[in-house]
Amino acid sequence: MTKPTRPSIATSSTVQYLMEPPRLETLNPIAERFIYSLRLIALHERVKRDPVPELAVRLGGVDIAAKSLALCQAIAATWPENTHVSRFCCQRLTHDEATIGALINQAWSRDRDGFEAEIAGLIRPQRVNRLWEATLDLVMSEASAS
Repeated sequence: MTKPTRPSIATSSTVQYLMEPPRLETLNPIAERFIYSLRLIALHERVKRDPVPELAVRLGGVDIAAKSLALCQAIAATWPENTHVSRFCCQRLTHDEATIGALINQAWSRDRDGFEAEIAGLIRPQRVNRLWEATLDLVMSEASAS
């Protein structure tokens, strides 16, 4: 009979990291605004309402609202399963939201390699370009509005 081994310190710290979800304020402002938009879109979908009017008011323009909705649709089309989002008021990110925030951070830096590294193994390689383009469109729209 073998004696059970204790997990290594590296394993324990990785498990601890995964157990504590990242906070919303760790994202850059554009990623943070999009996560709120994503949550708002999900809420509107549940009650079968068009999110664009409220998005336009909250984001300061129809163009940013449309780009947010387009990115949301690109995520839905490329993600391997339904995207999990937190409640609108929650300051903690789901793993999907954290990944999406990291993608927006990479697009803000115009780092295509970093973008692809963030989702390596998550989505099919042939779907990356659509997600990159939609993310870049949102980032450029946000940048031109400020």
